[in-house]
Amino acid sequence: MSRARVEADRWIAFRSHFGIESFYCRPGIEGAHEKGGVEGQIGYFRRNHFTPVPEVDSLAELNELVDQWDLHDGRRRIGSRPRTIDEYFEVERPLLMPLPEEPFETGRLFTPRVDRYSQIAVCTNRYSVPVRLIGKRVRAVLHASHLVVYDRNVEVARHERLIAKGGCRLDLDHYLEALIRKPGAFPGATALEQARSAGKFTPVHDAWWDAAVKAHGDTAGTRALIEVLLLARHLPHEHLVAGLAMALRAGALTADAVALEARKIAQAEDEPAGTPGAATVTFLHEWRARIFPRTPGRCPR
Repeated sequence: MSRARVEADRWIAFRSHFGIESFYCRPGIEGAHEKGGVEGQIGYFRRNHFTPVPEVDSLAELNELVDQWDLHDGRRRIGSRPRTIDEYFEVERPLLMPLPEEPFETGRLFTPRVDRYSQIAVCTNRYSVPVRLIGKRVRAVLHASHLVVYDRNVEVARHERLIAKGGCRLDLDHYLEALIRKPGAFPGATALEQARSAGKFTPVHDAWWDAAVKAHGDTAGTRALIEVLLLARHLPHEHLVAGLAMALRAGALTADAVALEARKIAQAEDEPAGTPGAATVTFLHEWRARIFPRTPGRCPR
């Protein structure tokens, strides 16, 4: 059997990308001595940095630690050698080929079809995509810690990767166009539960929603909340939550009022501060009173 047949497709793509040639150690006892130095240094790194097993909150944090350990190890000497690892590398650096300008794609590629629930199946787990893609085939790239979904060449969804089997990760934003047409389905939506658990749907959202339902009724109040959630596509999350809080205090229970308050907060952050330590807050009803003053003999706006 030829070498091309036993090599994995991903390995062929990898060495083609970096322009390297592959050669292999001799099998069995005859080749046992050929990688001793490499395996020994891997053992050294594991014993000195992964024993005991480090406790981290994410893969990204672990990678940062590995980078720090790698830099530290570059300053040590192996055995009785006269130079450090970094010094030996500087001798070899001019002999190395330059890296390609484009990074090598390490993720696994899938082309699933979006089902009627606006979800795709990747490695036994399900992930949501925007409802407009129902019935279409999309391109999903699965990385070690996250999944990215593309419609043609445009990114349409990004999820934290599910590790266990049979899981489901839903983004509430993907369902808003459908829910605004059927607001009665919103309170029981699984995507809403996950948004609450992730802290994206806050108690401020709930308080504003309750007030809107009392003022406008279940259907209209819920639809107003969904309109507010759609604003998150154009406004930062923290500004939108602050705008909700301000609108709630002012009794302004429409999406337009929330957008106004959120943009006022964003504008205040962009403007240079006046007196150090002083902050000015303008409520919606005060703003209206200044812009639309009452005229004697006329009904107030």
